[in-house]
Amino acid sequence: MNIDNAKSQMRKGMLEYCVLLLLRRQPSYANDIIKQLKEANLIVVEGTLYPLLTRLKKESLLSYEWRESFQGPPRKYYALTDEGSTVLREMDATWSDLSSTISLLKETSPLVTRP
Repeated sequence: MNIDNAKSQMRKGMLEYCVLLLLRRQPSYANDIIKQLKEANLIVVEGTLYPLLTRLKKESLLSYEWRESFQGPPRKYYALTDEGSTVLREMDATWSDLSSTISLLKETSPLVTRP
């Protein structure tokens, strides 16, 4: 098994959820989203984030507005839509279920030790 690939797939699967969680707090600029994800130890590059933001916008989960910047051109700030908030609540419930399942499996599965 390629463990690096498995870890990468797990992170990719959580990225959409993490972005929605961040935008639940306040509208954010893409670079701010990347910074916050890095601070949470989820390393994401622009080439991964921008297509995700575009897809979420097309799915009506996000909206955006242009805001003037003190440092260069206007910036696109993303925000959750009402539909995005609904999807996030469903994802929260799913995450809770998955987390409970994983915790249960970790607690009840015997540890295998190799000689």
